[in-house]
Amino acid sequence: MHHIVGVADMRVSSCPEDVLVTYALGSCLGIALYDPVARVGGLLHVMLPSSALDPDKARQNPYMFVDSGVPRLFHACYQAGAQKQRLVVKVAGGATMVADGEEDYFQIGKKNFVMLRKLLWKNGVLLKACDVGGTCSRTLSLAIGSGEVLVKANGEVKRL
Repeated sequence: MHHIVGVADMRVSSCPEDVLVTYALGSCLGIALYDPVARVGGLLHVMLPSSALDPDKARQNPYMFVDSGVPRLFHACYQAGAQKQRLVVKVAGGATMVADGEEDYFQIGKKNFVMLRKLLWKNGVLLKACDVGGTCSRTLSLAIGSGEVLVKANGEVKRL
């Protein structure tokens, strides 16, 4: 069964038939976690790097920000039976979404990815694969039964 993870949203599953999918990853990041032994996975769609940008919004929806959403994704996977040392982390998104020839002053996509890398490094977690940067929007999916992570961009699908 396909479950759509919206913008600033998260979903965790241990049902082998489930596929978690998130669309429209421009400067946003789609973060997929998977434990191949417990067969537990989760998908998070974050928009912005730091909850300090808007603490009120972060309290209302922590999944909007990398620094507040990612810890919740990990903890939700742990509660479903995943173990930190077995988790496989894969990421897509972080693009520059400006019109041709325009300057990307805010560099949100880049800042999102830098914040994620800092969080993972600080917590001793390795990033297994990523498809980030560039100028195209992406779709990210995680099949819970197999752990397969697919990224679709510009009409092409590739396995991460």
